[in-house]
Amino acid sequence: MKIAFASEDGKTVDAHFGHCERFSILHIDESGYHFLESRDVAHSADEGEVDKIENRVTAVADCTLLFICQIGPAAAARVTRKGVMPVKVAPGTRVADQLEQLLEKLKNSPPLWLVKAMRQAEQAKQDAL
Repeated sequence: MKIAFASEDGKTVDAHFGHCERFSILHIDESGYHFLESRDVAHSADEGEVDKIENRVTAVADCTLLFICQIGPAAAARVTRKGVMPVKVAPGTRVADQLEQLLEKLKNSPPLWLVKAMRQAEQAKQDAL
């Protein structure tokens, strides 16, 4: 499954969803994880608050999980409606640490929220075929 991290430096979760200019996208499954790409958020000088959030939602819409420092309630609702589960972590949390923890959970006994997220990702993949 794809995971997005609100990360300006690609190493730590260091951004609020509404202010993040770049998302690091990685793939993870039971065998491991790897970096896919860094996605810059498209924006223009005249964009309003709705466009600002929508551009970020679009950037992570194909991901299953989204790790952020903060996210407002309206943005969280929009992300969730796209099937992306937002996960708030402390600013400065290392991306690699989160990936290692997820990998352990995937290999052993994933919590219910992770099982649900994986099922949604699998369903979305099947729907795309």
